[in-house]
Amino acid sequence: MVQIFNEDLVSWYLITLKLKETVIARIQQSPIPTPTAPSSIDPEKQHQEHLQIRQHHHQRIMSNPETGHKFEEKTNKTPDHSEWVINIKEKLDQARRENTTSAWSKMCIYRVPQCLLKSDDKAYIPRTVSLGPYHHGRRDLRTMDRHKWRALHRVLKRTQHDISLYLDSIKEMEQHARACYEGTISLSSNEFVEMMVLDGCFILELFRGAIEGFKKLGYSRKDPIFAMRASMHSLQRDMIMLENQIPLFILDRLLGLENGDPHQRGLVAKLAIQFFDPLMPTDESLTSSSSSSSFKNLTTFDPFAEQGGLHCLDVFRRSLMRVGPKPEPKHWINRWSSQANLVVADKRRQQLVHCVTVLREAGVKFKKEKTDRFWDIKFKDGTLSIPRLLIHDGTKSLLLNLIALEQCHLDCNNDITSYVIFMDNLINSPADVAYLHYHGIIEHWLGTDGEVVDLFNRLSEEVLFDIDGSFLSQLSEQVNRYYNYRWNAWRASLRHNYFNNPWAIISFLAAVVLLLITFTQTFYAVYSYYKPLS
Repeated sequence: MVQIFNEDLVSWYLITLKLKETVIARIQQSPIPTPTAPSSIDPEKQHQEHLQIRQHHHQRIMSNPETGHKFEEKTNKTPDHSEWVINIKEKLDQARRENTTSAWSKMCIYRVPQCLLKSDDKAYIPRTVSLGPYHHGRRDLRTMDRHKWRALHRVLKRTQHDISLYLDSIKEMEQHARACYEGTISLSSNEFVEMMVLDGCFILELFRGAIEGFKKLGYSRKDPIFAMRASMHSLQRDMIMLENQIPLFILDRLLGLENGDPHQRGLVAKLAIQFFDPLMPTDESLTSSSSSSSFKNLTTFDPFAEQGGLHCLDVFRRSLMRVGPKPEPKHWINRWSSQANLVVADKRRQQLVHCVTVLREAGVKFKKEKTDRFWDIKFKDGTLSIPRLLIHDGTKSLLLNLIALEQCHLDCNNDITSYVIFMDNLINSPADVAYLHYHGIIEHWLGTDGEVVDLFNRLSEEVLFDIDGSFLSQLSEQVNRYYNYRWNAWRASLRHNYFNNPWAIISFLAAVVLLLITFTQTFYAVYSYYKPLS
């Protein structure tokens, strides 16, 4: 009996504690009540009194216009509205600073426009090494970072310099280097400077090793990066991409620090030309005469110093177009409206000349021009002379990045773009490629002639092109005038149909002789009829 009583007592005690906790929680969650007795509160009466108080307060505000105006002004300015306005003002202030700054003039390393990425995005994206901020930190390119650190360690060990010398020197050029890139770089100051030093020293080690020899620089002959020929080709391909560039003045400063002359210029450009020489789409090597020269014997004279090289891709382009073509401007074109002649991806407007097959029918002959300047195309007496063009698996990426540079950088002319579109006009079928290959104009290492046709057709897609500013515009006009002259087409048809082999020539001559004999016989028959012999 006592046990049952104790259990009931404990149960009631627990119930009481639970009710107490519930009441306390309700009180804490509800607003503080007015100091009136709980037993005397009528909910309906309390609601009416609350409405009367709000109405009285509203009447008092409306009776005082000044107070009411201030109250409305405070209630309209909510925190969200204020933050929104402040955010917009900050954006406008940023736009004002960008309009007033001169940083746009320093920009030279761009992201490839989306319209050009449609042709082949893989041609613009590095696969082996990242240089600069655009592809920095990509997971599939991180394996090359340890080799970059090895290159930096080798530089410091060889020069007996402290790393602070390079970091402090590049730190002074940070803002100038950042201004070279399109868009905002999210890296911190220390991260950006570290990346410039690390990537720059890696590039210079590759440049010097290609000339001086990697073994002389201290690398093993079995080094997976600085000695393997297979990896060197993929590195060259990635290092020539537009989005994978380091400003040339950064490389000049780093190489100057290695040589003890921080203000030297020109040597990096000369090294770059020799390093990228295997990518040249020309018949002969540009540096064949000096390929065996040592690093110490290289002169510091920079053939592009007066023009101001921007980066390795720009130096490579200038070397391709050395003593480049300078088209004579047409006098009937207004200089201020030259942009009006720009067309985008319109094959009808980009048609400079007809294809090889059509030009052959009009009597145009093709011949290989003996020069290492692939753009040096000539037309004389119905013969179109074109230098040899070497096409390999990296040619597409090379030409696309050169075109992208000309499309993005306003200080570049459209020489490479003009050449590519001219060749695209000539090549319209595998038969055109086969004919040019037969005459030694095109040498390709691709699978079929159809792949060459597809290559040139894709190179000129979505390209902004100034027809009248092309250095091949006058030559194209000469070819078109020759094509439109009917006698040339008739003469070509006669030669193609009746003089294409010795037996055809003999048959033609026999037919002419027979025709002359028949004509002579007829003439004498008629003559003897009217004037018989006496």
